[in-house]
Amino acid sequence: MTTTLHSPPVASLLTQLFADARKTDATVLAPFSALPAEERRARLDRDPRAFYASVAQAYLPVSEELGRLLYALARARRARTVVEFGTSFGISTVHLAAALRDNGGGKLITTEYEASKVHRAKEHLAKAGLVDLVEFRVGDALETLRADVPDGIDLVLLDGAKPLYLPLLRMLEPKLGPGAILVADNVKMSPEFAAHLSRPEHGYVTIPLPWEDDDCLFAVRAA
Repeated sequence: MTTTLHSPPVASLLTQLFADARKTDATVLAPFSALPAEERRARLDRDPRAFYASVAQAYLPVSEELGRLLYALARARRARTVVEFGTSFGISTVHLAAALRDNGGGKLITTEYEASKVHRAKEHLAKAGLVDLVEFRVGDALETLRADVPDGIDLVLLDGAKPLYLPLLRMLEPKLGPGAILVADNVKMSPEFAAHLSRPEHGYVTIPLPWEDDDCLFAVRAA
């Protein structure tokens, strides 16, 4: 049986989106990428919302490899409730929603600060035939995820403003189901978050994913 991820229209849409992301981000991010690493980090730490607003046309997507992992993890977990921080143009959202479809249904709550990105993401999820599984929330994630998040979250993807990773996790922790999966991208930019997960008393088992183009952390809520 062919999965939703590998069937049209999802497979062809993802091919198109990844190609456009490579082209678009190379142009939009060029001035930022030219800065020394220390200056890039300082700008993000100083005002992450201002930085992300300045690159609102960039996809900043998960890699193709991480996208496939997200799908596989959601399938293995038989996820029914997923929370995503950082919708962008919806590439990771498509992967996660495809898993929910193949799991027999569920709900993906995804939140994004930039309203223009949410508009594009909705179009992409509609083209994929998956929009019925997704609830889009617009604004500061510390507000959009403060209420109306169901108990028993199966999987959380953190791929937005890195300084918000730890406060968001602390806010969502009471909602995590036993064995819940966490995936965080660019985790080296949030060392406090990584340190929180690594402490045994917090009940997580963590595995860094040492991929060349990704700096990801995979964790399971084991206790």
